[in-house]
Amino acid sequence: MLRESLIFVGTCDIAGHVRGKGFPARELDARRRKGVGWTHSNLMQSAFGDIFQTPFGTGGDLMIVPDPDAAVHVDFEDGSAPEHFMLGDIRNTDGTPWECCPREFLRRAIAAVREAAGLDVLATFEQEFVYTGNEARPGDSYALGAFRRQGVFGEAFVAALRAAGVTPDSFLAEYGARQFEVTVAPAQALHAADQAVITREMARATAHRLGHRAVFSPMPVPDGVGNGVHVHFSLWDEQGRPAMHDPQGDRGLGAAAARFAAGLLHHLPAIAAITAPSPVSYLRLTPNRWAPTAIDLARQDRGAALRICPVFAAAGPEEAAAQFNLEFRVADGTASPYMVLGALLFAGADGLRRGLSIPTGDAAALPRSLSEALDRMADSEAVATWFGPTFRDAYLMHKRAELAHVGDLAAAELCRRYAEVY
Repeated sequence: MLRESLIFVGTCDIAGHVRGKGFPARELDARRRKGVGWTHSNLMQSAFGDIFQTPFGTGGDLMIVPDPDAAVHVDFEDGSAPEHFMLGDIRNTDGTPWECCPREFLRRAIAAVREAAGLDVLATFEQEFVYTGNEARPGDSYALGAFRRQGVFGEAFVAALRAAGVTPDSFLAEYGARQFEVTVAPAQALHAADQAVITREMARATAHRLGHRAVFSPMPVPDGVGNGVHVHFSLWDEQGRPAMHDPQGDRGLGAAAARFAAGLLHHLPAIAAITAPSPVSYLRLTPNRWAPTAIDLARQDRGAALRICPVFAAAGPEEAAAQFNLEFRVADGTASPYMVLGALLFAGADGLRRGLSIPTGDAAALPRSLSEALDRMADSEAVATWFGPTFRDAYLMHKRAELAHVGDLAAAELCRRYAEVY
């Protein structure tokens, strides 16, 4: 069959979907500068594809410009077309960044951390999903049997990750029915978010070629185990030295780490609308689901919103400091990784800048619904500053319109709808 190679250029938007356009691969050199045409209201596409409301109308032109550092070409060697795509930035037609670009939101957050304390962030996303090609059996949690019955999916998935330039760390059968988890090596913040997007798409691409799906919805069924996204992150100074750990500090946290964590906890009621941005997110964030319900920091507690992770078999202080990291657990696969990490970094940067302290006493509860989280976000002057008025208002409109669209659905139907699209 006659074929011509195509490349897809896209962005992971505020609905957490990768959207964009394809073009002939032979045009790549020209597209590196001009990208593909886009429009403002494309940002307002919901999880389900509809544009329920938009502040932008039908006017305006933009472009998605590919980033060569976020390029993927994976040939599964099964006769199917290769996965050939590039992640990019939404820009104005003069080439300047568009104020509502999710990737630019993260870039601004990275700059805020550097400005506040001269620090960089390394991060990685630990992602859970349901693989529909596996049979659900009692007792399968973390079991060799569940690992065996997924067949070649795991091997093909890990090979696809490596071919896409992502370094796999682990792949395992998780606690829930047909649930798996994947972790990859940490990277600098922007690249870490790119890797998170690529990891999801490689899971979906692999499952698709095997006739199945990888479902990243936070609650595929209302009475099951949720799929979380856990963001591990650490701070590093300008000389490339770890800046998180102090053996004499409170719970092993250095001064910068404590202030960063304090900022994150302080702003968590507002940024939950960004990191857990769907109605089904809040079906997961309930008691007895191994998911956070309170705004807390704890050492090695998988029910905490912010977890101090263990250091394994460190040979000395330097290795311990390099391993030391925090894990943010109030996130899921309905969120754009750029938005998640950007929100964390902006909140942490505010803690660094203001010298905030980790709160003591009883922890406050997380928002119990998307509606509550959106109200907290709308009331936050800090979030408004991070976004800018246009992006903040567009984000709130997008999420409130989506919430209204599914607001009358029972839990089972709500979970089914989101499992269809994530």
